[in-house]
Amino acid sequence: MIQFYAPDITTTGILPADESRHCCKVLRHRSDDVICVIDGLGERYQCRIVDPDPRATQVEIISSEAIGRHWHENITLAVAPTKNMDRLEWMTEKAVEIGVDSIVPLLCTHSERKVVKTERLVNIAVSAMKQSLKTTLPTVAPLTPFKSFMAECSRQRIQNPGLQLFMGYCDATYPRKELIREYSPGSDVIILIGPEGDFSPEEVKEAVRVGFVPVTFGPSRLRTETAAITALNAIHFLNEQHDEH
Repeated sequence: MIQFYAPDITTTGILPADESRHCCKVLRHRSDDVICVIDGLGERYQCRIVDPDPRATQVEIISSEAIGRHWHENITLAVAPTKNMDRLEWMTEKAVEIGVDSIVPLLCTHSERKVVKTERLVNIAVSAMKQSLKTTLPTVAPLTPFKSFMAECSRQRIQNPGLQLFMGYCDATYPRKELIREYSPGSDVIILIGPEGDFSPEEVKEAVRVGFVPVTFGPSRLRTETAAITALNAIHFLNEQHDEH
């Protein structure tokens, strides 16, 4: 199945320029062909092509189906961008394929990368959503200062007391627990992953004050993007095991 992404499909009935070009020029769809279109909000539409314009393909919605997510919990990955942007882009792609609701690039004291092209990450997220046959597009935030994100986490914790907060942390200054033993399946969760140089002592202190639990993801020391994907996989595995029982 090939999915086309058109966030305004119900109001405009038109595919965006890049999707129109792919539909008409690459896949060579013609008038009256039926295609699948998703809006990034959980709906999948069966559409008939009315005008196969490679700049703005016009379609008619035949039917719609609410697909939604295959998980129930809200999962946020807050990750300090790696110096090598390719690694952050790889992480974004894999996180969306596995299943995530929000990705927040974090600006930390020891961050080696101070600039992130959010639009590029959003495009990668869109491609991964389409390829993995999902219908919901995760939120990709702009580069967010650590202190600002801590304030947002405090606000969310007040609104959602069951929200769990975990911080991947390398130093042994604070006792670290195992994520797989600390996470309560079925809970919304925010996972915090630091930069190559780890969080600063002040950042760790602030995160613990907000309610983050320092955790480890296993016996090996992992790269930033590997730690993020390992943690995300663990959360999904624990939730799926819980749902089966």
